[in-house]
Amino acid sequence: MTIHTADAVSAADAPKRAAGTSASPSPARRRGRHRVQGQWWVPWAFLAPALLLFLVFRYIPMVQAVGMSVENVRPYLGNEFVGLANYETILSSPAFRDATVNTLILAFGQTLGCLVLGFALALLLEGQTRKLSFIRSAAFLPVVVPMAVVAELWRIMYHPSPDGFLNSIIGVLGLAPSEYINSPDSAMWSIMVMGIWRGGPYDMMIILAGLAGIDRGLYEAATVDGANRWQRIIHVTLPGLRPVFSILFILAAIRGFRVFTEVYLMTNGGPNGATEVVMTLLYKLGLEQQKLGVGSAGAVLLFLATLVLTVVVQLMLRRRKNA
Repeated sequence: MTIHTADAVSAADAPKRAAGTSASPSPARRRGRHRVQGQWWVPWAFLAPALLLFLVFRYIPMVQAVGMSVENVRPYLGNEFVGLANYETILSSPAFRDATVNTLILAFGQTLGCLVLGFALALLLEGQTRKLSFIRSAAFLPVVVPMAVVAELWRIMYHPSPDGFLNSIIGVLGLAPSEYINSPDSAMWSIMVMGIWRGGPYDMMIILAGLAGIDRGLYEAATVDGANRWQRIIHVTLPGLRPVFSILFILAAIRGFRVFTEVYLMTNGGPNGATEVVMTLLYKLGLEQQKLGVGSAGAVLLFLATLVLTVVVQLMLRRRKNA
C-alpha cells in the first residue's frame, strides 16, 4: 500500500518536475545557448574573403571612377579638377550617342528574345520526369559556358565563306551565303542571336520555378469552363508569371546595358561602328586613347541609367501591386 502511494505521488509530481525543467533550463544549457548566440562574428568571418574582394575590385574602383569623372587624369603628373567638362564631352560625342542607340537596340532585342525563348522552353520542359530533367540540364549548358568560349564558337560558326558552318546549312535550304558579323547590316543581329541563345536557358530555369508556384486548381477551373491550351496560357499562366517576368526584365536589361565581352571578341565594335556599344566605347576611351576622365564620366552615366531603370520598374510594380 505504501509503495502504491509513493508511485502515485511520483506520478503526480512528474508534470511539475517537467514544467520546472522546461521553464528553467540547466546552467550548462544556458551557458551553451549564450555561447552560440554570442558567436555573431562567425558568419562575417566566412563572408570576409568575398567582401574583401568586392571591396578591392569593385567598390573602391567605383568610388575612384566617380572621382576621376570630374578630373583630367594625368598619370604621374597629378590630376586636375575640371568639373562637369568630362560629362559635357561624352554627352556631346556622336560616337557615344551611336553607341547608346546600339546598346538600347541590343539590350531590348536580347531581353525580348530571351524571355520568349525561355518561356517556350519552360512550357516544353515543365515536368518531373527523369528525361525532362536531363533535357533541362542539357539546355542550361550554354549558361555555364564562359562567354569568351561562346563568342569564339559563334565567331567560327559565322565564318562568311560559302563553306562556313552556318552558310553550309542555309546553302542546303537554297539560300545565299551571309556575311554575318562582317557586314554592317547583319552584325548587330548576329550578336543578338548569339546572346538570345545563351540567355534563353537562364530565363527558362527561373520561369520553371515560377510555373511551379501557380495553383493547379486554376488550370482545372479553366478547363472546366471550356478554355483551350492557348487560353489557359494567356489567362492563367501569363498573369501568374507576371512577377517572374518583372525580375527577368530587370536582370536582362542590366545585362544588356553591360554587354561587352561578346561584342569585343566578335567584332570589337565593327564593322564601321555598327556594333559599337557603350562598354566597348568606354574601354577604348579609357585604355586605348588614355582618356580616363571621359571614360569614367561615361561609366557613371551608364550606372545612373541602370539605377534609374531599376527604380522605375520597381515603382511601377509596387504601384500595380497596391492597385
